[in-house]
Amino acid sequence: MPSHVLARKWRPQSFAEVIGQPAIVQALTHALGSGRLHHAYLFSGTRGIGKTSLARLLAKCLSCEKGPTATPCGQCNPCLAIVLGNYLDLLEIDAASRTKVEDTRELLESVQYPPMMGRYKIIIIDEVHMLSGHSFNALLKTLEEPPKHVIFLLATTEPEKLPNTVLSRCLHFTLKLLSNEALSQHFNHILQQENIRFDADALSLVAKAARGSVRDGLSILERCIAFCENDITAAKVSGLLGIADSHSVQALFDALLANDAVSVLTLIRQLAEKSVDFSDVLDAFMGLLHQSALQYALHESNGPLAAERIQLYYQIALIGRRDLALAPDQQMGFEMIFIRLLAFQPWHEDDNIPPPVKKKRLPPALNLL
Repeated sequence: MPSHVLARKWRPQSFAEVIGQPAIVQALTHALGSGRLHHAYLFSGTRGIGKTSLARLLAKCLSCEKGPTATPCGQCNPCLAIVLGNYLDLLEIDAASRTKVEDTRELLESVQYPPMMGRYKIIIIDEVHMLSGHSFNALLKTLEEPPKHVIFLLATTEPEKLPNTVLSRCLHFTLKLLSNEALSQHFNHILQQENIRFDADALSLVAKAARGSVRDGLSILERCIAFCENDITAAKVSGLLGIADSHSVQALFDALLANDAVSVLTLIRQLAEKSVDFSDVLDAFMGLLHQSALQYALHESNGPLAAERIQLYYQIALIGRRDLALAPDQQMGFEMIFIRLLAFQPWHEDDNIPPPVKKKRLPPALNLL
């Protein structure tokens, strides 16, 4: 039965479907087109970024009956078998569960035999950094003098743990984190194909929560589809993930500019009721300061903040971001950051900040004593 898990269903089946890695796609495409193939490739990068997906795609390119080619047909027996995971000349090993040297030696003994169906015998070793020292020594001997019919495709999240002798014998590609914009566009395409309603702000929240990882983003998207009943909105996503929406952060920013301590603390308490991660809220607040600073630098700003005040706010927020983990709890630390922002406000003639709001009684929910 076909998989309904998004991370599997939307795994790239051609280089045209690979997102966010144009340099690597170009290098592999040129290598396949010119026939300048290496005997060992290493793909490194954070989790969920597409290392093993790229390795499987390269295996398909190498095994396609019309290949080696950068555009596998997807219809021949090797292509279909690789997609289904039963291609006899493709061995995929999880090094995290097979770290012993005996496992490695057994694998390396099997590669001495020629392929049964295709032109290459392809070995994918995931999380290769988990191999033991003896296993690396056994692998190194084969990497030094590999049979002509064998190609190794290695993947790791920690390339620095690989011996230099192994690294030097591999063609190393480092996959980069995807931008929020690239992830949003990818999720937009998927949801359109799945006939699921959504709004752009909701996808921006999902992309931000993914932190550059495609797989993490698709897992979050799965949760949103289940929670939002095929109508994904920013309000529902922020409630599900505990993320402050842009309107709440902007309201907090405006209250600070108005020097209104009561509104600032009220908004913080409202955010706490939503169980948000205050470090994420602080990041979003610093993003607004960053945009204001850029506008001043480009002489495009007529806003209420002078350049000096922007820099002071940013520095206070930056130090607060570092110290937030040291506070007794996040909300207390976040409140102290904004109390500090309210307390330190050097006056500048370009400022349009109103004078401090006249002291008034705090509502019962904000009484601290």
